[in-house]
Amino acid sequence: MAERNSTGLLMMMLDPTPAVAMTLPAEVREKLAELELELSEGDITQKGYEKKRGKLLAPFIPQIQGVDPSLQIDNRIQASSQSALPGSKHIKSRAANNRDERFRSDLHTEAVQAALAKYKERKMPMPSKRRSVLVQSSVEACTPPDTSSASEDEGSLRRQGRFLTTSTPSYQGGHSHPTVEHWFNRVIQGTSSTSSSASSTSSHPGGRSVTAATTTTATTTTSSAHAAALNANAAANALADFMAHTQLDNHLAPPDVTGLSERPSLHAERPQVGSVRGVPRGYNHTSSAMETADGVPVNSRVSSKIQQLLNTLKRPKRRPLREFYVDDLEELLDVQQPDPNQPRPEGQQMSPLEGEPLGVVTNWPPSVLAGLQRWGATHPKSPCLTALDNAGKPVYTLTYGKLWTRSHKLAYTLLNKLSTRNEPLLVPGDRVALVIPNNDPVMFMVAFYGCLLAELVPVPIEVPLTRKDAGSQQIGFLLGSCGVTLALTTDACQKGLPKAQTGEVATFKGWPRLLWFVTDGKHVVKPPKDWYPQIREATNDIAYVEYKTSKEGSTMGITVSHSAMLSHCHALTQACGYTEAETITNVLDFKRDAGLWHGVLTSVVNRMHVISIPYSLMKVNPLSWIQKVHTYKARVAVVKSRDMHWSLLAQRDQRDLSLSSLRMLIVADGANPWSISSCDAFLNVFQSRGLRPEVICPCASSSEAMTVAIRRPPEMGVPPPGKAVLSMGGLSHSVIRVDTEEKLSVLTVQDVGQVMPGALVCVVRVEGTPYLCQTDEVGEICVSSGSTGVAYYGLPGMTKNVFETIPVTLSGVPISDRPFTRTSLLGFVGPDNLVFVVGKMDGLMVVSGRRHNADDVVATALAVEPMKFVYRGRIAVFSVAVLHDERIVVVAEQRPDASEEDSFQWMSRVLQAIDSIHQVGVYCLALVPANTLPKAPLGGIHISETKQRFLEGALHPCNVLMCPHTCVTNLPKPRQKQPEVGPASMIVGNLVAGKRIAQACGRDVGQLEDNDQARKFLYMQDVLQWRAQATPDHPLFLVLNAKGTVASTASCLQLHKRAERVAVALMERGRLNTGDHVALVYPPGIDLIATFYGCLYAGCVPVTVRPPHPQNLATTLPTVKMIVEVSKSVCILTTQAIMKLLRSKEAAAAVDIKSWPMVLDTDDLPRKKSPQIYKPPTPEMLAYLDFSVSTTGILAGVKMSHAATSALCRSIKLQCELYPSRQIAICLDPYCGLGFALWCLCSVYSGHQSILVPPLELESNVSLWLSAVSQYKVRVTFCSYSVMEMCTKGLGSQTDALRLRNVNLSCVRTCMVVAEERPRIALTQSFSKIFKDLGLSPRAVSTTFGCRVNVAICLQGTAGPDPTTVYLDMRALRHDRVRLVERGSPHSLPLMESGKILPGVKVIIANTETKGPLGDSHLGEVWVSSPHNASGYYTVYGEEALHADHFNTTLSFGDTQTVWARTGYLGFLRRTELTDASGERHDALYVVGSLDETLELRGMRYHPIDIETSVIRSHKSIAECAVFTWTNLLVVVVELEGSEQEALDLVSLVTNVVLEEHYLIVGVVVVVDPGVIPINSRGEKQRMHLRDGFLADQLDPIYVAYNM
Repeated sequence: MAERNSTGLLMMMLDPTPAVAMTLPAEVREKLAELELELSEGDITQKGYEKKRGKLLAPFIPQIQGVDPSLQIDNRIQASSQSALPGSKHIKSRAANNRDERFRSDLHTEAVQAALAKYKERKMPMPSKRRSVLVQSSVEACTPPDTSSASEDEGSLRRQGRFLTTSTPSYQGGHSHPTVEHWFNRVIQGTSSTSSSASSTSSHPGGRSVTAATTTTATTTTSSAHAAALNANAAANALADFMAHTQLDNHLAPPDVTGLSERPSLHAERPQVGSVRGVPRGYNHTSSAMETADGVPVNSRVSSKIQQLLNTLKRPKRRPLREFYVDDLEELLDVQQPDPNQPRPEGQQMSPLEGEPLGVVTNWPPSVLAGLQRWGATHPKSPCLTALDNAGKPVYTLTYGKLWTRSHKLAYTLLNKLSTRNEPLLVPGDRVALVIPNNDPVMFMVAFYGCLLAELVPVPIEVPLTRKDAGSQQIGFLLGSCGVTLALTTDACQKGLPKAQTGEVATFKGWPRLLWFVTDGKHVVKPPKDWYPQIREATNDIAYVEYKTSKEGSTMGITVSHSAMLSHCHALTQACGYTEAETITNVLDFKRDAGLWHGVLTSVVNRMHVISIPYSLMKVNPLSWIQKVHTYKARVAVVKSRDMHWSLLAQRDQRDLSLSSLRMLIVADGANPWSISSCDAFLNVFQSRGLRPEVICPCASSSEAMTVAIRRPPEMGVPPPGKAVLSMGGLSHSVIRVDTEEKLSVLTVQDVGQVMPGALVCVVRVEGTPYLCQTDEVGEICVSSGSTGVAYYGLPGMTKNVFETIPVTLSGVPISDRPFTRTSLLGFVGPDNLVFVVGKMDGLMVVSGRRHNADDVVATALAVEPMKFVYRGRIAVFSVAVLHDERIVVVAEQRPDASEEDSFQWMSRVLQAIDSIHQVGVYCLALVPANTLPKAPLGGIHISETKQRFLEGALHPCNVLMCPHTCVTNLPKPRQKQPEVGPASMIVGNLVAGKRIAQACGRDVGQLEDNDQARKFLYMQDVLQWRAQATPDHPLFLVLNAKGTVASTASCLQLHKRAERVAVALMERGRLNTGDHVALVYPPGIDLIATFYGCLYAGCVPVTVRPPHPQNLATTLPTVKMIVEVSKSVCILTTQAIMKLLRSKEAAAAVDIKSWPMVLDTDDLPRKKSPQIYKPPTPEMLAYLDFSVSTTGILAGVKMSHAATSALCRSIKLQCELYPSRQIAICLDPYCGLGFALWCLCSVYSGHQSILVPPLELESNVSLWLSAVSQYKVRVTFCSYSVMEMCTKGLGSQTDALRLRNVNLSCVRTCMVVAEERPRIALTQSFSKIFKDLGLSPRAVSTTFGCRVNVAICLQGTAGPDPTTVYLDMRALRHDRVRLVERGSPHSLPLMESGKILPGVKVIIANTETKGPLGDSHLGEVWVSSPHNASGYYTVYGEEALHADHFNTTLSFGDTQTVWARTGYLGFLRRTELTDASGERHDALYVVGSLDETLELRGMRYHPIDIETSVIRSHKSIAECAVFTWTNLLVVVVELEGSEQEALDLVSLVTNVVLEEHYLIVGVVVVVDPGVIPINSRGEKQRMHLRDGFLADQLDPIYVAYNM
């Protein structure tokens, strides 16, 4: 760091301040400028640049070094803060950076630097990125960027979530920028210290600055005018100081710093279960890691970044809200109220402005063609056009004689020699495409005039280079709508076009089929002597079609009539004072716009000589146009600001150039607000070479209205040019306020001269009715004259809006009877009737009611650090609509050698500059590798294509910074919780509303008399013994392997015998006592079932545990260990293979293998009969423990008594009508919940045969489960969501193959998904759809619902009505309300009933806070009462008291006697129109989601799955998504299925979709590889494990974006 500081200082000293620069010799200054150019072009690295620069300046350093450095810096600031001195202007060539179309004024640069200096260096967390993402292919091979993004390197302070004074100080860490601006900022902060009484800042020697954090300031600044910036060490000291002033309070929740919730958020009222995620609390390593209140260690890189992010988040800039009553349900977006103090126009209504009348010109031709014919006959040798090659040598001069004969020939050929089936291919009036390269003006002129002579309509377009050109499809659309069938091109161009296999020119995407005709000499025919084209007077027929691209990217054709073409030539001739045989140099594109008007049309009418300078030559030699002006003594030059700009950079060695011949330098894009700086800079340099200031003539034009205004040449005696310094703030409200030049946010514009001869001009309001503007108001300029375009070809509606506008006065009276054409230029009429343009409609961005111009924002961004960072100044600015407002997006190409840190620093500075100068927030700032933005034909950026790619997620940026927190200010107000209504009034309210209390129950078990033999037995072991005697050979279980063959079976007797052997082993080998807990660690199979009954026989309590995965011991073994310890198992029963695994070397790496309890293997047990089977004294005794990890990552074990176990089996038997003759297929994990009950208990109780399909086997044979169902003709089958997903994904395309293998699912009556969550309706529907072809009934698929307190609450079963689906309003759901809407309505959420309530089960919906009963269709917690409820949590940590109410709780009013268990799930009951088996109306239970999982944000309750569904929909490459919150920030983790280059595309899409659909701002977006989001055996996402992994920095993310 120290090195970097010193180079910063050195550079600062070498950078000649204006004062010093004047003392450097001219040649040194020139060489410096040359170096700057090389650096900006990317031809030289930063290092090389600094080295060469140092050498150049070495002789002059002593002059500088005598000065005290601190004075030196002050000097520099004073010099730069004065407005640009005329004297220092021409050394500013370093400011002139090679850039497309946009320039920066020196004044503006200073404003930007001053604005940045105002900002404290706010520390922002840098995004972290995986190495592979960094090395992106860019054009030049570049050194891999520096990836020091770890927060340690940034010297950032790791503020943990616990230190909390009343303020949240936002630090600036010790970030040393090797840039001069850094010193500016320091010194300015130091001199203009904001020393309020609250923050005292004392500087100590050594650059360490101590901050006294007092409780009143929100930001504490550290500033030091010393050379060494704060380094990491000082930052640590500052932290120590801070700690000294802060009391540590261990009991606080993480601070809510986003300022969005009004009161501290109450943490979920269901406290977390004792055994926490990952490690039991006993294990807690005592380390220096701080923890947040959730018990999450925060010593990781990620959390310190989040903390930094929180520090930088200020309250959003919100205007005070109007007072209005909001019904809680209606989430009203904040409507931005207009600021009462905003400036308003005060002037009178403007009066339309008339140009001087068109003068009468002697022998003015009746049409452009008549002019051509005349000169071809009378002056055939007169030069018309000189074309240059890429070396600047003249290749060919076209004379007027040649132009006439060649276009004459072409006209004859087109009309007479092209035919299809003996019909002429073309008839007069047909449109013909001209596809002629930019370096061949001669061919263009011949083709253009040839078409006009043949009365065809030329449509000049760009040469398509590849099949994927930006905007090429739109050009195709234009050609199609114009009905073009023929394209004229040159021989060279035709050879270069992409070809199809046949050798013909390929058809481009979206283009109509075209015939290509080459216009070179050998293809055209000499016409007979008597053939002459008809040359008529100019009429209103279409002469040609000029294309233009709109803001949205669509391409329109503007039709120009013969008369408009002629009258435009007349107006230009008069305005520019053109005379016969003048020489004019043209740098512009001759196919359209000013290049066509001056260089092809007006020039011919006046017999002028055009020197055409191709773009390709300008790229090689930017001075070429000036050299040609000098060589040909040209009187007029037509250029754009860019060309003046480029020539400044290249004018080094050219001593003898003279521009004194110029009488007019037409600046065609004078309407670009940044043209003024190019004009000024150009004049400064070339005034000494004969350029007179008054010959610079900016003009304003648009495709629709052609030339609107132009500054007249000096000989016409016009008023002097004007210049206006306007307040940006005023302009954003469309008001003109002239500003003094000291203010930062100003726009300096020059006039574009007077209105064209013969035109009437007015300025109208942009939106709505075209009212005339007031004199101090900015509006759209409209023109009425004979020389504007006529229409958009084939678009009558748009034509009416643009070409036939009728401006009206404020009282609504039309100002004229003739229609006006809108020019899409925004401006006003200034003093002396000069026209000023401040922007274009295309670049207009309306954000929260204020208007900003894209070009202005570009200029601000470029002024930040123009030389060092942006590649060739390529920046695109546009707006996208998100959440009912426009949001500004800035996309820039970064130089290939830019490091991560550079780019991040540049981005944060750009944000500050734009915020300060334009007072508008940037929504997204994206950097892309050099040369990757789509290009427009002449090298600019194709904005609409860039925007399209951004919205589609196809921009592939290499860096992204989203700032939704600062610029989204129209979110709904955070919800205030209303005080709850009292219990009594609730009951009365429900009675009055006629609402029944939401309560439902399954069939009454007592009433159901059936021949259930098992009912006489109280215990499962008795049932098995009885079955072994009564039906010894009846098959109970059949386990299938991956091949679909039977791996093992068990009849009643076999199972009984094996259970006996296990019991003997437990008592004899294990010497266990009754009541001891035994862990069963087995793969799914008969062994698991037999050992379970063995334990019951021996009086032990079994605990089934999923065995560790041999390939993934590190994560799966600790869970096994944890369950064994938490369940207090004294013995582990398992197979020999797993036993070896538990004691292996690999296992030792994961857990302490010495602490395993006794492990017995049951592979070879002696055949012994147990002496007697244990009889428990009471059915309330514990039968088994059921351990499962909940979705919130909590390991919870529940106690199941013998009575509950039998009741559960009986209930399922009744619901599914299970008898010994039945077969059911089960594809579930057998370790917990309903899966365990179906696998191990139900068959023994009901006697039916279970076909067991271990889900693991599906990994090697996806169709195993469905084939088994078909083969055994199973009527009832169970599976999990993960199994269903595997089948949907794996077999979706293979249904035909399955049909050939005779897989038939028509036998299935019910297929139930065992779940503990909201039904996944999309998955069940797609499963039904896919397998409908195999006979699966659409009514068959349904879901079940269970939870920890009761593993089976709902189960569809075989009888009863089909499950119903309702649609909920998602916005109401966030307020805990149920509002039913129609299918397909906006914000609707489909919700499927979770199956029928089981016999013996009662369900009620209770208010989570008051614990009172709720009415029908009200959202609350689902409470359940049933004989098979579990009897409590089993946990080691003595926290039973905390959770007692989960198992036995009563309502606070109403029926206060019944004991209920709380499920922890939100849902509602709704009485349907259907009737159930008993003839009663059916009550449907809808489960919305787990209460523990919900996110409380902005006072509302969100269900993660809803946000995740939106995110997954937003981009095709998002495979999976999970969300969680951390200190009130919403974190979205997405799995990227695709190339890592797409990772950063997802950031903006994810942020957009969550804002649009959920009104939430995403705090962090994490992009990870597929498979990173952990999923449990039921297929549920383990969001809390993911959160812990993220905070501990274990995810290895591809990219982490921290949204500002």
